[in-house]
Amino acid sequence: MRAHRNAAAGCALLFALTTAGCTGQDGPTDTTDAAPTAPSAPSAPSAPSAPSAPSAPTTATTAYAPYVSATTASDTDTAGSPTAYNLAFVISSGDDCVPRWNGVQDIDDASVASRVEKLSGSGATVRVSFGGASGTELAAACDSASALAAAYGAALDAAGSTRADFDIEGDALTDAGSIALRSEAIALLQKERSDLEVSFTLPVMPSGLDTDGLALLASANDHGVRVSTVNLMTMNYGESYTDDMGDYALASAQAAHTQLRKVFGTSDADAWRGMALTSMLGVNDVAGETFTLADAAEVRAFAEEKGIAWVSMWAAFRDEPCADNASAAEALTDCSGVEQESGAFAEAFAG
Repeated sequence: MRAHRNAAAGCALLFALTTAGCTGQDGPTDTTDAAPTAPSAPSAPSAPSAPSAPSAPTTATTAYAPYVSATTASDTDTAGSPTAYNLAFVISSGDDCVPRWNGVQDIDDASVASRVEKLSGSGATVRVSFGGASGTELAAACDSASALAAAYGAALDAAGSTRADFDIEGDALTDAGSIALRSEAIALLQKERSDLEVSFTLPVMPSGLDTDGLALLASANDHGVRVSTVNLMTMNYGESYTDDMGDYALASAQAAHTQLRKVFGTSDADAWRGMALTSMLGVNDVAGETFTLADAAEVRAFAEEKGIAWVSMWAAFRDEPCADNASAAEALTDCSGVEQESGAFAEAFAG
């Protein structure tokens, strides 16, 4: 979850916006983060029709759905009482079409199954996140759409999940071959699993989504993929972006909203409801960028005001202060790098 680009362009997309959200964060049972209405079968990929306007969303509270390690528990995982967890990440081991947690751990590992059971014990749901900033995304390792769909399906089954997040960034976002193969595979999987909810997690700038991100959405549309949410990575903009990270996150959301309205041909409210926001808490990978607790509260308030589907952060296991002797590298992987109480970012994002 990192890496960014610039610019914007238009495209068409078959967009299955969510029309029912979750209730307050103090009681996640029987709630989901933007639970979709039952989707219809996808349109034929050769000639997708213009999307019809989705029905207006019901009044709902923006969900809190942090990214968590799929393999290692953290004391801060449950802070903020999440209604969903994004399990990071499923990728290839490097050169085969076999899904593995972080590219190394078997997808059906009993310890991961036990972890998922504990995470969902409060009534929260889990979303399997494929890709990320490191390793080989399965679409770059599989030879056919059917094999890729089977690999994705195996990971979803292992987690008992009907939600798939595709975090596409870096080189994977410019690989036209893997983008097309992924779109085809997701469409196949949605034919087999009518309740499969798909989100794409994409880099964004304060100027909005870039041409690569919009091209990926166009590919999804061309193959008849039903997309529920576009999750914006509001982080790591570049060395010239040294001002307020909360303001940058809001500017990114506003710019992307304008694009998504055009892309989806839908209303203001539905375009907001089809959006999610993920920030990198504390210090970011780019020097000079620090996302504070005040920024988190600002993003949460904005998301509530606009009716955004869910907010998230990278990552729950970093939601704690660093030890006095922690290195800069440790601050990027194990802690926030800012002064805070453990779990404070989760509480701010949960509202």
